[in-house]
Amino acid sequence: MDDLPLTVGLIVMGYLVGSLPMGVIVARLSGGTDPRTVGSGRTGGTNVLRAMGWGRAIVVGLLDLAKGALPILVAGAAGASIEVQALTGVAAVLGAWKSVFLHFHGGRGVATGVGGMLAVSPLIFVLAAPAFFIIIAVTRYVSLGSLLGTAFGAGIAVIFVVAGWLELAWLLYVVPGLAIIWIAHRDNIERLLAGTERRFDPTDRRPIPPPGSQVAADDPGDQEPS
Repeated sequence: MDDLPLTVGLIVMGYLVGSLPMGVIVARLSGGTDPRTVGSGRTGGTNVLRAMGWGRAIVVGLLDLAKGALPILVAGAAGASIEVQALTGVAAVLGAWKSVFLHFHGGRGVATGVGGMLAVSPLIFVLAAPAFFIIIAVTRYVSLGSLLGTAFGAGIAVIFVVAGWLELAWLLYVVPGLAIIWIAHRDNIERLLAGTERRFDPTDRRPIPPPGSQVAADDPGDQEPS
């Protein structure tokens, strides 16, 4: 049985680390454009790419991966059970989506969630990563790649649990973490179903209109080039 103060401290630590808005921090430290002012207004790597280009987007992506991995690794090093490590990771994903430092705004938790999975099982990360990139390359929808890529990774994790290659307790990270990421993408899901989701274009800095709006329906930015 884990010590309650240690458990609470680790989960709070996970949330605070996950809440660190790396896109905003990198923008301020490097004099770049605040990602909240362009595109989706989110602070994750895709919107950082729109705001500041590939170099800083890669830096933010790596930092966001670390936000997911480090809390789990720290919890493990502190001697916490797998259940507490898993909940610490979930807290980090929650913080990435609803950052206390950004008035509970933030990104969509994808890179942080993937970083956590990297700490849980590097092999699952390696097996699932190609699905993310292939889906984006084929469809040019980052949101679809994120949704299906994370679902694919979760499916592999379940297979690993059934096969005895991963502890059952890690599903306390996989299932809630996936749920948070999918809930964070609910507006993307609405636009995907409506056929108005904007395809990936790192130079497109226009604000993304709300789902179902006439602007979204008439927006040519989601169409294939002629």
